[in-house]
Amino acid sequence: MTSVWSHRPSLLHLALFGVTYVLAAGFAQLLAIVPGTGISIWPPSGLFVAALILVTPPSWPWWVLAGFLGEFSANVLWFHNPLPVAMLIYTGNALEAMVGAWLVKRTCGRPVRMETVQEVVALIVMGAGAAPIISATMGSATLAWFGMQPFTRAWPLWWIGDATGVLIVAPLALVVFQSWRGDARLSAARWTEAGILGTIFLAVAGLSLSGYLPFAYIIMPPLLWAAVRFEFKGAVITLALLALITAAFTVSGVSQFAGDPESQRHKQIMLQLFLVISAFSALIVAAISRQYQRALLTLRESERQLQQLIDAVPTLIWCATPKGIPCYLNKRAMDVIGATVKDLLAPDGSRSLTIVHPEDRDAAEKAYAHAFETGEPLLWRYRQRRANGSHRWVESRAEALRDETGAIVQWYGVSVDIEDMMKAQEALRERERELSQLVEMVPVHIRRLTPEGNPTFFNKRLLDFFGLDSVSELDKPGLSRLTAAIEALVHPEDAGKLLATVQKAVATGEPFSLKYRMLHADGTYRWVDGRGEAVRDEHGEIVQWYAVSLDIDDQVRSREELSLAQENLAIANRAASLAELSASIAHEVNQPLTAVVANSLACQRWLSAEPPHLEKAQKTLGLIVRAANSATDIVSHTRALFRRTASTRTSTMPDSVITEAHNLMAEEAARRRVRVTADVERDLPPVSLDRVQIQQVLINLLRNGMDAVEAITGDRTIGIRMRRMGGVVQTEISDHGPGIEHPEKVFEPFFTTKAHGMGMGLAICRSIVESHGGRLWAEANEPQGAIFIFTLPIEGAPAS
Repeated sequence: MTSVWSHRPSLLHLALFGVTYVLAAGFAQLLAIVPGTGISIWPPSGLFVAALILVTPPSWPWWVLAGFLGEFSANVLWFHNPLPVAMLIYTGNALEAMVGAWLVKRTCGRPVRMETVQEVVALIVMGAGAAPIISATMGSATLAWFGMQPFTRAWPLWWIGDATGVLIVAPLALVVFQSWRGDARLSAARWTEAGILGTIFLAVAGLSLSGYLPFAYIIMPPLLWAAVRFEFKGAVITLALLALITAAFTVSGVSQFAGDPESQRHKQIMLQLFLVISAFSALIVAAISRQYQRALLTLRESERQLQQLIDAVPTLIWCATPKGIPCYLNKRAMDVIGATVKDLLAPDGSRSLTIVHPEDRDAAEKAYAHAFETGEPLLWRYRQRRANGSHRWVESRAEALRDETGAIVQWYGVSVDIEDMMKAQEALRERERELSQLVEMVPVHIRRLTPEGNPTFFNKRLLDFFGLDSVSELDKPGLSRLTAAIEALVHPEDAGKLLATVQKAVATGEPFSLKYRMLHADGTYRWVDGRGEAVRDEHGEIVQWYAVSLDIDDQVRSREELSLAQENLAIANRAASLAELSASIAHEVNQPLTAVVANSLACQRWLSAEPPHLEKAQKTLGLIVRAANSATDIVSHTRALFRRTASTRTSTMPDSVITEAHNLMAEEAARRRVRVTADVERDLPPVSLDRVQIQQVLINLLRNGMDAVEAITGDRTIGIRMRRMGGVVQTEISDHGPGIEHPEKVFEPFFTTKAHGMGMGLAICRSIVESHGGRLWAEANEPQGAIFIFTLPIEGAPAS
């Protein structure tokens, strides 16, 4: 109930509908010429169907109620039927309207606007044909039940009367309320035509309806004229006028549809058929005319839009006859080239290629002639003249339009400006040439590999290095190109490692880097530093690999020579220190030799005594042996220090090296009045080192410290401190001398602050420490002096 109330129409609309319903029923009563024959036209049926077609189904109860009030009022005013008869007749009329409206809307599937043949046919068949059956059946049955008229006599007139009312009134109502304001206003010429048509229509109507019955149908030409020229508006207006004129003539008795009571029933049926045929013809013709006009308008609009599209598209569009003669240019083409179709024709009517650059004209003419003669699609690039006299590259494409027999009807073509593309392509080609030259000339070996790692490209420098003409020379049956290339071009000792490295990179997609030896064209192997990296697409997939290798053979040899030179300098430095060490060595050797001489004399005395003191002599011999061994050790260490031997590293307790170095420098320290203190952490782990080389480092640093404190007065002290720091053993030699102005520069070869120094001692010391995997650096000693610090890695632990 709430839903029905929410769809209540305007009371004014309902009132107008009810009043119109009463007036339409009165008009129908006027046509009940002979008492007892019934109503020939029932306009309320058309009004009721049109109203329900126009509104939504939820509001139908309100319109049925308004129709009921109109029907009751008309019964009181015109018909005077008993109330049960009036109620039953209206029930049939309401059902007719609802069923007719529902069928029409269901058939059309959209709002009915009386603009297509489908809508007109639906209204005629469903609204005027099928729906009146309900009203005619219920009304005739009611009349028969109440004894007012036989069923068979009443039914035909009732049905055709309702059908006529629907055909004449429903279209008029739909047009008036839906599309009366939709069309443009009539021009003066159209108003003149309407006036002439109206005059002719009235004259013909007056002539046709006042004479012999067949003459009535001469009204059809002006009626159809109105339907054709003015579509539904003209059709519904002329039909309404025709119904009014017919009613007037019939009521007045001058129409051929009026007569005596014996013939009136037949003439009444003829009247209904005349109106039905007229309405049917006019509405169908109006629908056909409307569809034709709409199709024509749609076609014109499509042509207009297509023309706008053709003129707006940034392309030169042209057409040619089957023989290739230009016959159309779009607006852009004429604006761009500054010519019309006439300008593209020679005086003899053939095509003219004056807009083509002279250098391209002959080739273009051959291309066009070939396409037009064979019917094959055209594709050609040439320079086209512009309106300003310049020439730009264009690409012309054309295809033939053929009929159902395959004959060419017309050629359609486009010319696209490709000047920028041509310049870009030329720039790209130039860039490619520059890049190719760069790749060939850069002093690096460049190669390109497939995603699987097989070489596909070597630059010229790499081909020359190998003495090859192309990569394909490396191919071998049964082997991948990668494997074949590595076997043929890489040193056997490095081939396996390189192959494994590249295969791992290909499998993981990670870059690779490796130093290896490659076979030169002269038969020698040279060291190279090779690196490779993958190129990926936007999805992250590897497209190819690029690898480079740099010849580092000269660098490797230079490093080997430098290492040899450093070793020779170390020996030279040790030799240069020989003079300074000679005194301490002589002192050290002299002490055990003196002990040997003294003990030998004592042993001789003990043996010469009577009786010989053998026990004392034996103890004295032990002292002689111990002193001789001490002298031997001193000589052995001194010889090892200055003899050129291979570095021998052994697992050594670092505190023992400190002790030996301290003993070697003890005599010199005493002579130079320098006190050496040692602070060695207990339980230090073993270190892998060359004892002689590390002793050399310690001796050099201690001697430098002695030189630094020699010029000061007071306490001349050099401190040695050894401790563990993470994975290394750190040794510090500190002094309180004048300090170092450039802590890092003192390690550079040939840099010295001594008047007679060579500047190689600290450089050699750093080389020795770094060769052991450690570090050597200098720091300032607070408050005065310098500290030299070096580290040695502990066995089995990484250096920190």
